[in-house]
Amino acid sequence: MSMFHGMNVSASALTAQRLRMDVVSSNMSNADSTRGRLVDGEWEPYRRKMVTMEPNQSGGFRNQLQRAMKSNDDIGQGVKIGNIIEDQSPFRQVYQPDHPDANDEGYVEMPNVDPLKEMVDLMSTTRSYEANVTTLDAQKNMLLKALEIGR
Repeated sequence: MSMFHGMNVSASALTAQRLRMDVVSSNMSNADSTRGRLVDGEWEPYRRKMVTMEPNQSGGFRNQLQRAMKSNDDIGQGVKIGNIIEDQSPFRQVYQPDHPDANDEGYVEMPNVDPLKEMVDLMSTTRSYEANVTTLDAQKNMLLKALEIGR
């Protein structure tokens, strides 16, 4: 394990959380977009997107734990983005008969983006990002202290 291993793990988490923030921002900015994608000649509203994360090293928690207990050389490699998936929950139906995208009954399909849920995701992502920045800063300070010992 190199002396920069902890920094690399924190850096991977910062990158993943930054992408998560970007996806949440995209969801919020498209919360009222009734024309997100053209499907079979018809406009479909924007679909909420979600980020899935997975460990950089496969094997699951049990295998990671066993590896870490046997050797200090192979203890986790950070996180990576698994996928950006679309939420398949149904679109909201809003009665707006004057809207250009209204159906025959006067209802408009609106995106399945819930601003409250997005704000909770954003707060969670921000807290995780801040925690990783704090960890990175602590690791940097420890390395600096180690260098001072050599003086």
